[in-house]
Amino acid sequence: MKWRLVLAATIALAGIATAATEQAPAASAFAPSYTEDGKLRRPDNYREWIYLSTGLDMNYRERPPGMDHSMFDNVFAEPSAWRAFRETGTWPDGTVLVMEVRGASDKGSINKAGHFQTADLMGMEVHVRDSRFPGGWAFFVFDNDDTASPLPQEASCHTCHRAHGAVDTTFVQFYPTLLGLAREKHTLSANYIADEEKLLKSASH
Repeated sequence: MKWRLVLAATIALAGIATAATEQAPAASAFAPSYTEDGKLRRPDNYREWIYLSTGLDMNYRERPPGMDHSMFDNVFAEPSAWRAFRETGTWPDGTVLVMEVRGASDKGSINKAGHFQTADLMGMEVHVRDSRFPGGWAFFVFDNDDTASPLPQEASCHTCHRAHGAVDTTFVQFYPTLLGLAREKHTLSANYIADEEKLLKSASH
C-alpha cells in the first residue's frame, strides 16, 4: 500500500512539473544576445528572418558630394517581433531589426539595364527594442567585428528616428507590408503624420 502512495505522489508531482513547463513562456530564440560588458552579438542568422524591404541609394540628407557608387539596403525583422507587429501594430520588447548594406552593380552576367545586388557586404546596422536602454531602443553598427557597442542616444540615427519614425521610432513608412497594418491599428506616430501633411501641402503648391 505504501509503494502505491509513493507512486501516486510521484505521478502527481510529475504532472505539476509538466503543466508548469507548458505554461511557462519559452524564451525567444531570436532575442538579442549581449556580452558581459553590454555589447550586442552579431545576429548572423538574420537572413532566415522576415524580409521587410529594400532601398536603393536612400539617404535622409542630401547625397554626399563625390559619392559615385550605389548601395542597396535590406531590412529584416526577427519572426516573433514581426508576428507581434501584425497583431498589435507595435514592436514588442526584444525586437531585433537588421539592415544590411550591399553594393549595387549594373555590369555583370547578362544584365543590360538596372542594378543588382553584389556579394559585397558594405555594412550592417541593428536596431533593438530593449527596456534596459534609455528610450527603450538602441542602435548598433557592425563592421567586421562579432560584437558592437550601443551608439550614444545623441547620435544622428537616434535623433532622426525619434523625429520621423512612423511607429515606435522605426521607419515603418518604408516597409510596404507593415505600413497598412499600422494605419489599421492606429499606431502611426504624430511626427510621421505631421511629416505626411507637410509633404502633401508642398506637393499641392
